[in-house]
Amino acid sequence: AFPASLQAEFRERGIAAAQAYATADVGFIAYETPGEPGLLVNEGLILEIVRPGTGDPVPEGEVGEIVVTVLDLDRPLIRYALGDLTAFLPGGRRIRGWMGRADQSAKVKGMFVRPEQVAEIARRHPELGRLRLVVTRADEADAMALRAESPAPDAALAERVAETLRAVTKLRGTVDLVAPGSLPNDGKVIADERPVG
Repeated sequence: AFPASLQAEFRERGIAAAQAYATADVGFIAYETPGEPGLLVNEGLILEIVRPGTGDPVPEGEVGEIVVTVLDLDRPLIRYALGDLTAFLPGGRRIRGWMGRADQSAKVKGMFVRPEQVAEIARRHPELGRLRLVVTRADEADAMALRAESPAPDAALAERVAETLRAVTKLRGTVDLVAPGSLPNDGKVIADERPVG
């Protein structure tokens, strides 16, 4: 991601930088052009924005999941759902840019973290209650903290859970043990709190 705060740092140092939205499967999907809002959609593909989980197109301006079709004889992709959120800007050829994930997965330091991984941490530590992985940005880098309900604060337990977090996700993160019942009962196990603008 190339958030506004990082763009500003580049500008302050006299570096002209633009962003592109691409995936390994599709290639370039959209890219910035000087003086224009959002990202211009690559003319070599068909981009739709749909309601997550339904495949139904959303009205212009409404946030939905990106679905692409690439009519390449060697490697065609038909309505390939990327799991990323965006919205069309007026006119339908530009998108707002990456606005988060349609599911609860989060890309942290280039690697996806998924709800199944949080469930694995819970399985390995049955003494914990609800878990929530919170992803933020600190000093222009991704950071994550696992909040875990525990009957009593225990530094040794927090250290063991941090080791499990690293083993399961292949990423480092902090562990905050919180009081039972303090995490919301809303089904969310990954909260991506990074700014999207």
